[in-house]
Amino acid sequence: MAESTTRDWDAATYKRVALPHEEWARAVLDRLGLEGGETVLDAGCGSGRTTAIVIGRLPEGRVIAVDGSPSMVEEVRSVLRPQDTALVSDLTKLELDERVDAVFSTAVFHWIMDHDALFARMRAALVDGGRFAAQCGGEGNIHSFRVAAEDIAQREPYATHLGEFPALWNYAGPEETEERLRGAGFTDVKCWLEPWPVNPPEPTAFAKTVCLGPYVAELPDDLGDQFVADVLATQEDPLTLGYVRLNIEATAA
Repeated sequence: MAESTTRDWDAATYKRVALPHEEWARAVLDRLGLEGGETVLDAGCGSGRTTAIVIGRLPEGRVIAVDGSPSMVEEVRSVLRPQDTALVSDLTKLELDERVDAVFSTAVFHWIMDHDALFARMRAALVDGGRFAAQCGGEGNIHSFRVAAEDIAQREPYATHLGEFPALWNYAGPEETEERLRGAGFTDVKCWLEPWPVNPPEPTAFAKTVCLGPYVAELPDDLGDQFVADVLATQEDPLTLGYVRLNIEATAA
């Protein structure tokens, strides 16, 4: 099993505020059409909110929950049954002891820069004919919020700590994603974008933990909170995040 090199998360806060992720998860699972006895890879399981929904669809099956954040994996273990498993691993380096019947993922893949490596590992995890259903941030996702964050990050006192900040998100389009999936060994590929505006009930906690987490992790505590406040001040009240979801469906050839 590959070790994780991704950042750790505030799993407890994420579990409390990540309400939109449950809606996304149910939509993806509906498309996956599980019969109840499959072994399913939850790729980027997070804190367990969505994993619990997957488990509810698998009364006779099992879940292999994987995340790059040790805190998330520790949190997800609280919802697992004896037959389920939780592992810490980068998804681009994932190696399983067994192949799974289906791969499920939501709100994860946009954090991964190398989608070619990602999809190759997802294909390797699946049995021939296995199903792949996922959703993540797609082209145009939270555009105005992201631009505001990038602009404020270049101002002082934040710029001293953040410097030349690397790309945070990979918001891919459907055509390029379909091409990558076919190259990784998938067939019956279908990808499309879906606008999905979100009004988080706890905007400050949501922005700090989910959208701005990578920035906050590099700032002293007092500056981190101020950075979040400065970004939120550029947005309308109540906060509306212009999420655009990239939906993915494919079959392992």
